[in-house]
Amino acid sequence: MKRFVIIGGGAAGFFAAINAAEMHPNLEVIILEGSNKVLQKVKVSGGGRCNVTHACFTPNELVEFYPRGKKELRGSFHQFMTGDTMEWFENRGVSLKIEDDNRVFPQSNSSQTIIDCFLESAKNAGVILKTSTRVDAIKKIGEKFIIKTTSEEFTANYVLVASGSNTKVWNMMEELGHTIIKPVPSLFTFNIEDERLKEIPGISVPKATVTILNSKLTEHGPLLITHWGLSGPAILKLSAWGALELSQKKYQFQIEVNWLSLKFEAVLERLKSAKKNHAKKQVVLHTVFEEIPKRLWHKLILAAVISENEQWAQLSNKQLDNLTNQLTKSAFNVTGKSTFKDEFVTAGGINLKEIDFKRFESKLHKNLFFAGEVLNIDAVTGGFNFQNAWTGAWIVANSVNN
Repeated sequence: MKRFVIIGGGAAGFFAAINAAEMHPNLEVIILEGSNKVLQKVKVSGGGRCNVTHACFTPNELVEFYPRGKKELRGSFHQFMTGDTMEWFENRGVSLKIEDDNRVFPQSNSSQTIIDCFLESAKNAGVILKTSTRVDAIKKIGEKFIIKTTSEEFTANYVLVASGSNTKVWNMMEELGHTIIKPVPSLFTFNIEDERLKEIPGISVPKATVTILNSKLTEHGPLLITHWGLSGPAILKLSAWGALELSQKKYQFQIEVNWLSLKFEAVLERLKSAKKNHAKKQVVLHTVFEEIPKRLWHKLILAAVISENEQWAQLSNKQLDNLTNQLTKSAFNVTGKSTFKDEFVTAGGINLKEIDFKRFESKLHKNLFFAGEVLNIDAVTGGFNFQNAWTGAWIVANSVNN
């Protein structure tokens, strides 16, 4: 009996193991996991709900969400796509739902549903799971691989490396001749110390535009004020697309926030109209834009040098310009980054030029496969990183023993 050994008990590892065992009944499938727990990233993903995938069903559109891996994944998505992922889970009794922003979650709103599905499917397929089994060395001798772990040694016909951002495993791959693109954080939030953001964590706006000054990086979407600065989809998308550039800047840079995604002139006209139509009302109590929460409106008014007692009729043209600038061109100094919840994602990993993406197989060593974040592929938030894992793992499962 031939043996397929998978290094890593995460999303890609389990998905490949289950599919390989089901597709090839005469193949012995073993998962090696260094810790005593499996699927920990699945557990915390999507705020504990597990953002399984994204309801984007066209490969050419889907690849646009991948700062790294876009070209390589286009063909792969023609083999296994988001719709295939949804069907796979639903065939195993996991009901899914598509939310308004097209993110896909289990109906249960619990990542444990996905974990239970994996554990049960793996058991039913005869997958052998070995936890607390850290891989110390991988060597290829002839047509076979020798995998040394903390407890025993395994001989394998096929190996899948699905260990995520694991520096030790990357070092082993370098010893086998692969090139590692130096990893840097991809999904992170911006640390900002600014009076305008103090004491209002949890406040969000639905349609902001955030631009990194002195760069071509700009993104649109919901923006969230946190205890440490700014987060939300607009920031996370910027962090993914700007992962390499922002690392080079050592996470010290300036951003400009347009809280409304409206042009300066359009906002100024609305403010002038408010001055005319609500002359005796206090500016601080009359929010012109429904999208701006009252506490944020209050902060922006003070930043525009408008006192709490001033009425609309009292505002000078300079004050109107100041307030328009605060609404459309708020500048902030970013002084660092924070990990987005526990969903740590990196840009970097195995050089994509060394992979045959028809099989997710090493071009240097036949029957050595890679899937998930161990490769230099990453995506914006919204289920796309998981879809990369499912697609790669399924293609590997289909390729082994063939």
